[in-house]
Amino acid sequence: MRVVVSIGGSVLAPDLAHDRVEEHAAAIEELADAGCELGAVVGGGGVAREYITTARELGANEIELDDIGVDVTRLNARLLIAALDGMAAPSPAEDYEKAGEAIRRGDVAVMGGVVAGQTTDAVSAALAEYTDADLLLYATSVPGVFSADPNEEADAERFEEMTAGELVDIIADIEMSAGSSAPVDLLAAKLIERSGVRTIVLDGTDPSRIVDAVLYGEHDGTDIIPEGTADQMTYWADNER
Repeated sequence: MRVVVSIGGSVLAPDLAHDRVEEHAAAIEELADAGCELGAVVGGGGVAREYITTARELGANEIELDDIGVDVTRLNARLLIAALDGMAAPSPAEDYEKAGEAIRRGDVAVMGGVVAGQTTDAVSAALAEYTDADLLLYATSVPGVFSADPNEEADAERFEEMTAGELVDIIADIEMSAGSSAPVDLLAAKLIERSGVRTIVLDGTDPSRIVDAVLYGEHDGTDIIPEGTADQMTYWADNER
């Protein structure tokens, strides 16, 4: 099974503590040992936001700010590569072709951002489509997709499952609310809809949840199910506890 795991920077290294990075690397290694072919895309998180804030105050334009964000995601990706101890290429893949080559030769393909104006949410969805992944998993700081931003509305409803088209509609509504944040961005949602890749959005602050979702189909997040497929979940590896 081919899996793309998207790990938010605030999930992987919120304070640049090595133990969180090691725990996520161990989860990736467990999936690889179970026979999964893997791509991992790492976000920028709070560190990127701090750099971008300072650069904006210094007068950088929006493209320059995006480039700084991409650089930070690649630094975070290097932390994960270091923790993977030779299972990944020594530097982050900077485009989908190089990431695909890494997966085909049996390495874990680790990426950060690619180009200005595109988030790592979208990079993850594009990598899943490019590599014909069986599963795309977003390890975020929230436990799934909600009807509204749960940080803004206490009665926001969490969806256990939804179609990709429904995901696009929900994310579009959330992004229209100033100051609100969605678990994935709208471009990523549209790429998921286009590709038809099965997707999970879950709280990845505990990396064991990533393993449980992929290997056993057990999670408390949201399943995004391609339209026209059976309701029965078949995307995880055939493992038993």
